[in-house]
Amino acid sequence: MDFQRFDAYVDAHATEYLAKLTGLARIPSIAAEGGPAMDDAAAAVVALCAWAGVQAEQIPTEDGPPIILGRTEDGARSLLIYNHYDVQPPDPLDAWTTPPFEPAVRAGVLYGRGVADNKGNLVARLAAARAYRETLGPLPLRLLFVLEGEEEVGSPHLASFAEAHADLLRGMDGCIWESGYKDEADRQTISLGLKGVLSLELHVRTAASDAHSGNGGLYPNAAWRLVEALSTLRAPDGQVTVDGFLDRVRPPTDREMAMLARIPFDAAAIQRSLGMSGFLGGLTGIAALRRLIFEPTCTINGILGGYTGPGSKTVIPARAMAKLDLRLAPDQTPEIALELVRAHLTRRGFTDVSVIESEGGLMPARSDPGAAIVRAAVAALAEVHGEEPIVFPSAAGSGPMYQLCQAYGIPAVLCGVGWANSRTHAPDESIRVADFVEGIKAMGRIYGRFAQAE
Repeated sequence: MDFQRFDAYVDAHATEYLAKLTGLARIPSIAAEGGPAMDDAAAAVVALCAWAGVQAEQIPTEDGPPIILGRTEDGARSLLIYNHYDVQPPDPLDAWTTPPFEPAVRAGVLYGRGVADNKGNLVARLAAARAYRETLGPLPLRLLFVLEGEEEVGSPHLASFAEAHADLLRGMDGCIWESGYKDEADRQTISLGLKGVLSLELHVRTAASDAHSGNGGLYPNAAWRLVEALSTLRAPDGQVTVDGFLDRVRPPTDREMAMLARIPFDAAAIQRSLGMSGFLGGLTGIAALRRLIFEPTCTINGILGGYTGPGSKTVIPARAMAKLDLRLAPDQTPEIALELVRAHLTRRGFTDVSVIESEGGLMPARSDPGAAIVRAAVAALAEVHGEEPIVFPSAAGSGPMYQLCQAYGIPAVLCGVGWANSRTHAPDESIRVADFVEGIKAMGRIYGRFAQAE
């Protein structure tokens, strides 16, 4: 299939596509805060679907923003496209060079909250559908867009949506998932799965109120008690030490380890870009990749307790809490992970530490490297970028892929318009404008190639 006309059309309309993206990125659709902005974003996404020739409807959720369900014309093949229109909070605001919800282009880079995660990919996939029709005719396959507004808070309504639309999902032949990026050497990457995740809060209360720190040798301290409990969950080298936790991890197959061996991994470049001196445990090469992709993690996201204001306040904290997430490998489940953490702490005498699941957990997900959607994505990206993408068996992050895809037999691929400095979830989140345009061209080819794949 000749995509020269398609590419020329995309180049000619790149300014229009960028304007569509910046318009969506101006809406502060922060899922954790909710409010009218979520409705505004949903309406904007429906309008974008109409612009792209996608028939869309808003599926209400209970006490949450709607899920947008978009459909296109029929075809012998069917492709599910998952994205989300919600974003992370922009804090800390003073770390942004320009305001997070006033998208700005500087030196060919678009900055703004949500442009990488995930509005850039959402707009690119809709723009590709529009450009395909304008240049190559009707889309050669049936597209089903599932666009939610709660991914950043654990997708609490997506599973029930999937169950209600199970017959529709079972008819899908593959899925293009929300995200993807170029690495530190500017090589395009794709991933074939995601880790699961369990988010927890640990709470400790040791007294009715704070006390004078002169009594520190006698009075219990909630902050110390919390730190002592946390120190039992993970070793300094990064390995999770929760009793029985690693016993439930499915080891990588020989084929998956062979895939790791083909991945260029420049540890020094990654460390330089993030301003760190090394990885946990001194890991490098295949060992570092194996930890990143195949092994579970236990991360402290934040700790609160006692006095943290200016100057000093010599108190013994009566209360302390920590937020954690555990990334889960195949064969682990959020339910079992929660039980193991609680049993681990109880076994060590930390019965005063309350363990609370703060969000619904997500299952790990993995796709077959030989699936037709994987082959179509690899070929499409290779054509646009001039070299085959690097294929990761899984990404290090998490998302609701299992509940929308693998639970219904749908293989999924992560590929998108991010880059190594996208800073997702952080200040100065960004994508490069050229990568955004390339992403549209790649999606057009995925539509065409997947429709013809055997």
